[in-house]
Amino acid sequence: MKKKLMSVLLAGTMVLSLVACGKTTADTTTSDSTDATATQTDADATQPADASGSKDAIRLVNGKPEINGQLNTLAAKYKEETGNEVVIETIGGDQKASDALKGYYQAGNMPDIFFVESNDIPDWEGKLVDLAGEQWTEDTDSELVVNGVTVGFPYSVEATALGYNKELLDKAGIDPSTLTSPAAWKEAVEKLDSMKDELGITAVFGWCTEPSNLGWSSGTHVFGQYLDAGLAYDDTKYIDLLNDGGQIDENRMKAFAEFIDMMNQYSDPDLVIDGNYDSQVAGFAEGKYVFVTQGNWIAPNILANDNYNGFEMGFAPYAFEDGIDTIIGGVPNFWAVYADGNVDGAKAFLQWCSEDTAQQILVEEAALISPYTDCKYTSDAPFAASIAQYISAGKLSYWHTMEKKSGLEDKTSVVFNQFAQGALDVDSFVSTMGQVIASYYAK
Repeated sequence: MKKKLMSVLLAGTMVLSLVACGKTTADTTTSDSTDATATQTDADATQPADASGSKDAIRLVNGKPEINGQLNTLAAKYKEETGNEVVIETIGGDQKASDALKGYYQAGNMPDIFFVESNDIPDWEGKLVDLAGEQWTEDTDSELVVNGVTVGFPYSVEATALGYNKELLDKAGIDPSTLTSPAAWKEAVEKLDSMKDELGITAVFGWCTEPSNLGWSSGTHVFGQYLDAGLAYDDTKYIDLLNDGGQIDENRMKAFAEFIDMMNQYSDPDLVIDGNYDSQVAGFAEGKYVFVTQGNWIAPNILANDNYNGFEMGFAPYAFEDGIDTIIGGVPNFWAVYADGNVDGAKAFLQWCSEDTAQQILVEEAALISPYTDCKYTSDAPFAASIAQYISAGKLSYWHTMEKKSGLEDKTSVVFNQFAQGALDVDSFVSTMGQVIASYYAK
């Protein structure tokens, strides 16, 4: 199925020149909305739903704060077209969204639709609706199927690597397409650092390892580069090794650690240890950092930043070994339907979300990449053209980081933070990471 997703994305790229419109299987931010009442946090997740919503309203818990405003636009359009109400409740960003969802469940306050990652599914066993046979499944190859049950509605394909500011690289005379080896990266980073005053930057990297609220970034997305960077789309060697009792390839992990060590050394010291997501993304949008450790999901935040000057941006690979020239992409999370909620209403809304009106909002306004083959909209959002180029060149590695044991990011993110603080060197990072992972899998 992963090959099929890749071929669908590639076909869309060839036809549209931009990634806009693609069955993922598994074996087992600051809100930009003006409607503050539609956003919940960990602290109030146990409270009743937005009082402005009617008793029959569908509740959707969104884990992507950067599109909160656009999802409220989506909900308003749905009510306009159907008369049915959807209340958007947003969590995430500097919170661990999956923990907030558990708070909803424990309080008996579950929404009708909520986001899941593939490795979260065991936590919700018996609580999700089988969506097999829904009309939208005919228009995508990206639904989440677990043990033969369709449990996840895909709403966006995402990609992650090192986002770059092309304007700054051009000023420094650096071609990002050459950044495919540790030596090339070292040379480029040292040159950029020597030109900080001339370029007007604070640091080369906008990289943040704060583990309590941003562990999802280092422990999932950056750690995912160790698992998949440079691999063919269907290559599972390192995720298979990881899921076989928590094993790592020490040679690859050491090369990865040396690359992260470089990032630590050339990152903003006010950000790298205890910074936050908003500061990281805002710093990149404002030209303070040449590179940022996030994915295309930060596009809405960048566009909403008053100090963004419109610079072109793209992705460069985490080339911690010679020849790494891919970025990581796939469907990172899905919308699932709670079995004890308003199932019929939720299904109707998801079907509508796969259709024309909703797809236009999700692609053109929320800057998402559609996984639906009949989507006719393209995005000119930051990173879209760069992603298209990687896909058309066959340089996309799969998003296996979502298939690791659930909760592992809580442990690995702490190791990243210790490394950034200087408590670990390269060798002790490798040994500590190996010990922490093996111990977690042994539980």
